[in-house]
Amino acid sequence: QVQLVESGGGLAQAGGSLRLSCAASGRTFSNYAMGWFRQAPGKEREFLASITRSGIIYYVDSVKGRFTISRDNAKNTVYLQMNSLKPEDTAVYYCAASMTPWGGSSRNEYNYWGQGTQVTVSS
Repeated sequence: QVQLVESGGGLAQAGGSLRLSCAASGRTFSNYAMGWFRQAPGKEREFLASITRSGIIYYVDSVKGRFTISRDNAKNTVYLQMNSLKPEDTAVYYCAASMTPWGGSSRNEYNYWGQGTQVTVSS
């Protein structure tokens, strides 16, 4: 079992930045690929980015060039640096851990989920 806790959400203006953190405990953090998802009210959870155990990164096109995923295995933490924020980025952001080597872009490829942190971007 892995426990994940997101933090760093809040209010930003369009064009601003936020840095989300996801702290892991329970199992060995470095054994898992990690991903970030978001979910707006009434919409499905959307994949954003993933990072493998070895540091290989994938981004969905809508955030490529604006968001950066990283991990610090010594701190058992994964990060999402969000720059050039847009109102359409408003959502609850979730981190997730995957036992698959590549992480993946589908919800069913992730085994553990955090509680989410709210990000609101004003225009």
